[in-house]
Amino acid sequence: MPLDPYCVMGHPIAHSRSPWIHRRFAALTGQALQYEAQLVPLDGFASAVRAFAASGGRGCNVTVPFKLEAAQLADSCSARVQLAGAANTLSFQDGAIHADNTDGLGLVADIEHGAGLPLAGRDVLLIGAGGAAAGALAPLLERRPRRLVVVNRTLARAQALVQAHSALAALQKVELLAVDIQALEQNFDLIINASASSLAGADVPVPAQVLRPGSLAYDMMYGTAAQGFLAWAAQHGAQGRDGLGMLVEQAAEAFALWRGLRPPTAQVLAELRALL
Repeated sequence: MPLDPYCVMGHPIAHSRSPWIHRRFAALTGQALQYEAQLVPLDGFASAVRAFAASGGRGCNVTVPFKLEAAQLADSCSARVQLAGAANTLSFQDGAIHADNTDGLGLVADIEHGAGLPLAGRDVLLIGAGGAAAGALAPLLERRPRRLVVVNRTLARAQALVQAHSALAALQKVELLAVDIQALEQNFDLIINASASSLAGADVPVPAQVLRPGSLAYDMMYGTAAQGFLAWAAQHGAQGRDGLGMLVEQAAEAFALWRGLRPPTAQVLAELRALL
């Protein structure tokens, strides 16, 4: 039986765990597919996507730095992509490219099911206003936290992200606001680091007073990159969690979009943690 081709595109890409995850999903669900990592030149994303689709590719995941470009390249896109302006999942059908964003869905699934923290009625702090934060904001709002505060090194970017999601926040009856980091005074049930601080090895960009005893401090990064943030959380009595569960859950959402069935994420996450 021929295997349907899928891939993940990025620059860099050698670190990606997506091929391992999707191959495990395929094995556990009996799906005939192959999934490879593809290193794409920084100026060659659009041509790489079109070439992969033309060669019979069925879909592709997109990682840094191409998520914004992926959204612009698509012929059609989901409401999540329209809000975020970024895409991490492309599907190819009849010569057309459809874009979706499963990052926020994966984040919410890992927070609520993996970490056991229901979001409804909670106070949430989102650190960052780039593509990762943009992809997460709508799914977070749809879980109806009480308040969601966005902070970013550049306040204007946080304000723009909040403005783009203000109608959805009003619909969900969530208090959504952008705050200057220097003006942060309250504490939160959940702190999500969607900034590049962990990747850059920088200090945690918010003061420790945002943590409550038992708060969940969630870094979208995993492995070595997340260790500084997790250590900071533990030092101040919070529960730390890295983004490995989000990685598996967002991959499962993409797999479900492509193949029409959900793979067993808990098993794959446990296997991946053991492997790492």
